Amino acid sequence: MRISASFWNVQLRSLLKHLASEVASQSNGETLRIAVVGIGNEFNGDDAAGVLVVRTLQKKLNHLNHLLLVEGGTAPENYTARLRRFRPHLVLMVDSAEMDQPPGSVMLVAVNSLEGLSASTHTLPPSVLANFLQRELGCQVALLGIQPQNLEFDAPLSEPVKRSVARVKQSLIRMLGQPS
Repeated sequence: MRISASFWNVQLRSLLKHLASEVASQSNGETLRIAVVGIGNEFNGDDAAGVLVVRTLQKKLNHLNHLLLVEGGTAPENYTARLRRFRPHLVLMVDSAEMDQPPGSVMLVAVNSLEGLSASTHTLPPSVLANFLQRELGCQVALLGIQPQNLEFDAPLSEPVKRSVARVKQSLIRMLGQPS
């Protein structure tokens, strides 16, 4: 099944709009707090995608109070205390994920669909971390997956994934750059 290149964009915008509305109706002008966690191993080719997205977002958006940007690397579970202090309404994990799509494809994956995704370079499967965060922090969790082409040690980022990292970064800057 071929996924539209912009479908994840539409899904994420819709999720952000829904959550912002929910937060506004349940509080006195509280701003939607979003944590973006980049997951992956920089030494394994395309597995670096999530970390690189967050690293580039930090250069543009690190000053925003409604946003927490975390380079989770191969052990994002080590940052749960930081997430707990931030109290996000949404944790968006960004990671390379085997989704049986062409290299560089990007998909927004719901937590209940994470069970079958491959995450062999991580200490904990994304589904376990996502379920923990939902239960412990009471927040929404989603995964922005980028289909890898090459996960070999010491391989460079493939061209399709490099282009996707740039597109994801630009889209997230537009979506997250303003408090909801």
